[in-house]
Amino acid sequence: MQRPQQASLFPHAEKAGHKESTSGSFVGNMSLPIHRWFRYSAGFSGAWAEDLIARESVERDVRVFDPFAGSGTTLIAAEQCGSESWGIDPHPFVARVAQGKLAYRSSPDDFADHAKRVLTSARRRSPSIDTYAPLIRKCYTDEALAQLDCLRRAVEAQADDSEASRLVWLTLAAILRPTSHVGTANWQYLLPSRRKARVAEPFAAFEEKTSTMLHDMRAANGIGTPRAKFTVDDARTCESVPADTFNLVVTSPPYPNNYDYADATRLELTFFGEIQSWGDLQDNIRQHLLRSCTQHVPDRLVDLPAVLASAELDPIRGELAPVCEELGEVRLTRGGKKTYHNMVGCYFLDLAQVWHSLRRVCSSPSKVCFVVGDSAPYGVYVSAIEWLGTLALSAGFKSFHFEKTRDRNTKWKNRKHRVPLCEGRLWVEG
Repeated sequence: MQRPQQASLFPHAEKAGHKESTSGSFVGNMSLPIHRWFRYSAGFSGAWAEDLIARESVERDVRVFDPFAGSGTTLIAAEQCGSESWGIDPHPFVARVAQGKLAYRSSPDDFADHAKRVLTSARRRSPSIDTYAPLIRKCYTDEALAQLDCLRRAVEAQADDSEASRLVWLTLAAILRPTSHVGTANWQYLLPSRRKARVAEPFAAFEEKTSTMLHDMRAANGIGTPRAKFTVDDARTCESVPADTFNLVVTSPPYPNNYDYADATRLELTFFGEIQSWGDLQDNIRQHLLRSCTQHVPDRLVDLPAVLASAELDPIRGELAPVCEELGEVRLTRGGKKTYHNMVGCYFLDLAQVWHSLRRVCSSPSKVCFVVGDSAPYGVYVSAIEWLGTLALSAGFKSFHFEKTRDRNTKWKNRKHRVPLCEGRLWVEG
């Protein structure tokens, strides 16, 4: 018997959200309630995730898992579809963002009261900005930083274990970029030399963000769908996640393209005092993350022959090892001498472990959808999609196929290589 498809909890946002033609972009989420609270630079489409979960729910009760939950896109979509869901992420700052967003179903009045107390307290405080790290001083005027400092200390003074407190922390985190005059490159890397034309005033930005969040919370208030679970955990082990539980995985793992998820949150981490300098990212953040960036894998930390000899890589070693060898040779001819050879080897070992963990937590039958792309560091092609599918089969899944959604790297101007790349959905059945 077919189950009726659940209507979106936010029908007024459906039209705008579903105009997106691909699953791999977060941009459309900025018009969707809840998703829009924090712009996560590496996220994907909430409208697409909601549509997928709703379609899968027509035939069966789905239990959704996201091993790379990021800021909670899949989990919010699952809640809106009425499905049970669980997500994990090891990045401490991003995990806190997800936990804040998932508090959208708590009391709007409690949040409003907490935010009002914080803002009132902040306005009465005297700022102290001299102790902030040099990066923060570069990214804010003294006037803006004075208000942000007062807000931060007011948030910390009234912090407790309540969902209202988590929401107020998220409110402050979400305005850090809009109130900075510093521009960013693609994917939120800071560019202190680039200045923005329009910059929000912190107290006003805090009030406006609070108003937006309250609007979305009131629209969702009183819904009775299952609440998502979220734990800080590593997708390579999924230690906190029960076995044989989920029949639908919807996620987007890091691509093997050298995107540094730690550096992308350096502004926020530094502002909240979780790091003091760029060098702190290695010990505080990167060590917890899947190895998809050369900053994770300097030669002193990686024994590449041992990595490639790992049993988990048996199915792809014949193709993977020559690519790593070529990258090791090419890097010596390049100015940056980036350790792409280590990154690629470690990345696929990590993903092999992810697939084994997913096989443990998934029931049978199950379906997995990875939004993913291939890569070509230094112009050396990495067959990421085919290799990921092969690793899934070796972990015990039954079949895979790839659905391309867009071409990448087709506009050659200012590109470092001319290898055509693509992005799409890797579908795995198990």
